Amino acid sequence: MGKDAEDVEQVTDDLLVLLLRQLTVESDRFAEMFGEAHGLHRTDLNALAVIMDAARMGTPMSPSRLASALHLSASATTSVLDRLERAGHLYRDRSATDRRKVELRMHDQARRIGAEFFLPLGESYAAAWRDMGEDERRTVARFLRSSIAATVEVRGRLAP
Repeated sequence: MGKDAEDVEQVTDDLLVLLLRQLTVESDRFAEMFGEAHGLHRTDLNALAVIMDAARMGTPMSPSRLASALHLSASATTSVLDRLERAGHLYRDRSATDRRKVELRMHDQARRIGAEFFLPLGESYAAAWRDMGEDERRTVARFLRSSIAATVEVRGRLAP
């Protein structure tokens, strides 16, 4: 659809749901390509994303916090961490503030491998968004945050 058609198209709730679903499917397919290339399960990729996001926010990630974030049992979380450790993507480290606690850390090599694969997508996103002004970007960010919150809320209500 060209830019002119986008400007006159009515942006209904149904259209927004459709577009979010299409983005989710395409994002999943992209991430699965990375997983297949590196022998990682989808849960492994989700775990790496959660660990990276926590590190970016300066929040240590423990196995129990990861289990909670991914809604996994302790044994399933151990299996994920064992696979990621064997693959050289992360390691378990004792906390500097409480030696009883374990913190999950990504290897620099894992960050480099991920960046090599995902950086072109980030660059393509940046190019696609280049014409958006600050107000539009704030609207998109608000839309995405509220969509994420709504998804988490409904998932929480429907979860067993």
